[in-house]
Amino acid sequence: MSALAAGRLLFRSSLRTASRTFQRPCRMQAQSHQWQQSALRAAFTSQSRRFSVHSRSRAGLMPDTEDPQPPKESPPEQVAQHPAELSDDQYHELADEYMDTVHEKAELLQEGREDIEVEYAAGVLNIVFPPNGTYVINKQPPNKQIWLSSPISGPKRYDWVVEGEGMHQKEGGGTGEWVYLRDGTKLSALLSKELGISIDHHEEELEVSKDPTE
Repeated sequence: MSALAAGRLLFRSSLRTASRTFQRPCRMQAQSHQWQQSALRAAFTSQSRRFSVHSRSRAGLMPDTEDPQPPKESPPEQVAQHPAELSDDQYHELADEYMDTVHEKAELLQEGREDIEVEYAAGVLNIVFPPNGTYVINKQPPNKQIWLSSPISGPKRYDWVVEGEGMHQKEGGGTGEWVYLRDGTKLSALLSKELGISIDHHEEELEVSKDPTE
C-alpha cells in the first residue's frame, strides 16, 4: 500500500471517530431536553388541577355564582322544666280541682258505657276502662304531685309546671299543667289519648272526646 492510500484510510478513520464523539453529546442533549419538557408539562398539569380545584372551592364567593349553602343547624335543645313553687294550700286547691274534674268526666264516660266503672274515695280515683284495664289517679301531698298508674303507659308522677312565665312576661300570665318531668308529657294529654278525656285549661272547662276504643 502506498503512503497516499494509507493516509486516506487514516483520515477516514479519524472522521468516523470524530463523528461518533460528536453524536453522543447531541443525543444526550436531546434526551435531556425531552426530560425537561416532560417535567414542565407534568408541573403545569398539576398546577392546573390545583387551580381548578381551588377555583371550584371558591365558587360561592364569585359574583356570578350562587352563595354556598349554610351548614345544617342542630335542633335546639329542649329547655328543662321545673315544678312550680307551691304552698300546701295552693297544691291542694290545684290538685283537688283537677281530680274533681277528671272524676266528673269519667262518670260521663260511665253513663255512655256500661262496662266502665268509676270510684273516687279518700283522694284516690279508680277508673276501670275495658279493654285497657284499671287506671289509678291519686294525690301525693308530701311531694306535691299527682300520681298515675296506667295499664298502658305504666306509673308516672306529675308535678305542677307553669309555662310562659318568663323574665319579659307578665307575672301570673303563664299556664299551669301537671307534667311528667322525665319526658315533658302532660297528664291531660295522656288522659285524652288513653281514655278520651280532654281538658281545656284555658277555658276552664272539660270536654269528653270520642271514645278512643270505638
